[in-house]
Amino acid sequence: MGHKVHPNGFRLGVYRNWEAKWFAPDKEFKPLLLEDVRLRRMLMTRLKNAGVARIETERSSSALTITLHTAKPGIVIGKGGTSVDQLRDELERITGKRVRVTIQEIKKPELSAQLVAENVAAQLEKRIAFRRAIKQSLMKTMRAGAQGVKIRVKGRLGGSEMARIEWNREGRVPLHTLKADIDFGQTEAKTTFGRIGVSAWVYTGNFPTEAPPKPQAAAEEPAETGVPVGAALAEAPTPLAELVQATVAAPPAPAAPEPVTAPVATAPAASEAPAAKPKRTRTTKAATPAATPADGGEKPKRTTRARATTGEKTTTPKTTRPRAAKKKE
Repeated sequence: MGHKVHPNGFRLGVYRNWEAKWFAPDKEFKPLLLEDVRLRRMLMTRLKNAGVARIETERSSSALTITLHTAKPGIVIGKGGTSVDQLRDELERITGKRVRVTIQEIKKPELSAQLVAENVAAQLEKRIAFRRAIKQSLMKTMRAGAQGVKIRVKGRLGGSEMARIEWNREGRVPLHTLKADIDFGQTEAKTTFGRIGVSAWVYTGNFPTEAPPKPQAAAEEPAETGVPVGAALAEAPTPLAELVQATVAAPPAPAAPEPVTAPVATAPAASEAPAAKPKRTRTTKAATPAATPADGGEKPKRTTRARATTGEKTTTPKTTRPRAAKKKE
């Protein structure tokens, strides 16, 4: 068996306010509560055709304020306000207190769950098929701007002998989301087959959860200077501004003296320069023979190790190594 939670009571005190706004001691609470219930039943019966969706009551020490949320305020007010005056006199006679009646108009009755349920119930009393009545109400509510709607009827539908439940839904109806603004309404349709209960859920979006921006507190003025703190903070230069200001205000730096160049020492003459050491070079294998002229010529270059000490080529033919004959099998 499912545990059903009333959508209005689930969000009461979190996102939704109470419909009865009054406080009473323990001894007076019970009679005042019964008086509220009696007044609501009387108003709903008397203003059945006025499209009353919600009734709010607010009590003070000697007065009672009743707010009626209705889709047809003209019916409640009457011609020249006569209906309101009669209603006020009757309420004062029942309660024995001064009563003030306030009327608020519902601009979009298609988005009120109570009025949607009453509309379906009125169609069922006129012997209209329940599926057609539910479908039409769903379409009207979605066209009015709702994000989701669900309608459920329970009873002997279509003249059946057993009671059953039929429901339909359009859009999304997040019942478990606290911040979802879901309106719930229920009523009964009195037909020849018996009473048929009608329930409606209308989802119009989420409650505003963002807190309004807090006004900035006025800054206190310093007692010594008398300058507002905001102005003092605005005028306080930043480190970068100080550096730029110091650079602009500083006098131009004196020109640096030209450095005195020392006299460059002249290079010694070519005759005085020491003879450069000859570099060691490698020669090819077939190098020329070292010649030692007697007249004291240039020193011959160092030769690498060669196979022969002299530059003469040997004419001795090379002996060939005989190859071993292959053994024939």
